[in-house]
Amino acid sequence: MRVLASVIKAVVLAVGTSVAAQSPATTPVSGDDLTTFVQVGRLLADPSNGVVQRDKTIVIRGNQVAEIRDGFVGDGQIIDLRDSFVLPGLIDSHVHLTGQQNPNGRLEEVTQSNAEQAFVGARYARRTLMAGFTTVADLGGSNEAVFALRDAIRRGDVPGPRVIASGSSVSIHGGHGDINGYREDVMHILSPESVCSGVEDCQRAVRTQVRSGADIIKITATGGVLSNTAAGLGQQFSDEELAAIVAAGHRMGRQVTAHAHGADGINSFLRAGGDSIEHGTYLDAESIRLMGREGVWLVPTLLAGDYVARIASGPDNFFTPAQTAKALEAGPKMLDMVTRAHDGGVRIAFGTDSGVSAHGDNAQEFALLVRAGLTPLEAVQSATVGAAEHLRISDQAGRIAVGMPADLIAVGGDPLSDVTELERVVFVMKGGETYRDK
Repeated sequence: MRVLASVIKAVVLAVGTSVAAQSPATTPVSGDDLTTFVQVGRLLADPSNGVVQRDKTIVIRGNQVAEIRDGFVGDGQIIDLRDSFVLPGLIDSHVHLTGQQNPNGRLEEVTQSNAEQAFVGARYARRTLMAGFTTVADLGGSNEAVFALRDAIRRGDVPGPRVIASGSSVSIHGGHGDINGYREDVMHILSPESVCSGVEDCQRAVRTQVRSGADIIKITATGGVLSNTAAGLGQQFSDEELAAIVAAGHRMGRQVTAHAHGADGINSFLRAGGDSIEHGTYLDAESIRLMGREGVWLVPTLLAGDYVARIASGPDNFFTPAQTAKALEAGPKMLDMVTRAHDGGVRIAFGTDSGVSAHGDNAQEFALLVRAGLTPLEAVQSATVGAAEHLRISDQAGRIAVGMPADLIAVGGDPLSDVTELERVVFVMKGGETYRDK
């Protein structure tokens, strides 16, 4: 009977996860007809055009925007943001909610259960939401912990941004995304099902992730900075494996994004038809040409590069020797990479890799993007309309518009003049519900 009960429970959980994964960001229309009037002094409703409107009232019914009216109007539930600058809820296209780098990180890998990681993720999800990020893509973590957190937020059990989740990364045996640096028997226990070798096995890994509930497929096309192995930052999958992974993901209705540092892995993934590049540290002229031709998105994660370089070169470095060497090599190169990509016309979507750096500090990425050559408006676009297009949720996020979920944030100053204003969010609404109010 215990076996039968376990099987039934597994089937129910699998069905629920599979259904949820088919519509990762959809916000149902609320049955609550409560009307809220948000009076706004300055409003950037659609960052794609950069038009800042003045003295508007956003009318919200239930969880959706119903109207945007001229002037300050309303009778009943009124939110006064007349002295604030309001813009859409922000989108971070690369986070890891269920953990955060710290001196005990390697120990936590073998002491925390999936359930504990989900609870840790709930804490960081709330912190991320309070920083103004109403949607995130979580790219890499325990399937059980990440998908449970995503679904709990969707049900309203815990506060947090909407989560588009990949779960475990599709990775090679022994590479970035696999378990490295522990006892052999420990590594066999902790290695996820998404680790693969060979064309057929890599197709299986993609299909396994979709079955488990992945909204998006993330792969590790190259080595990584924080994997505890001296395997470099170059290509790790074969060309044939990359082509098989991308094709399998697309056949299953999922976009495929690649953690990729080295130009060899970046370009091979792009030639295989991949959809977006995470990091992109060593992209070259061929990478820029391929990305422009295919309309591929770059998610630069400058904050992660800045963070690992500072830790690796500081007095309290807690990285292993292999991690330290790669952090010192890759971190300082990322600003120049974004400058070259931006100059080459590559489409850039905002992403931080938070979990490497601290959750809640996500908005520090904006200043780094501006240092790399983006205008403040372009930086804001990367975290709103750009990220929404990249994640294929433009009908759900990135703008404040009639019929869309009421996701909006407010800051005191003008982020188009000083983008660091976005580090000081004073008001957060997600789906018509206020989570932070000045």
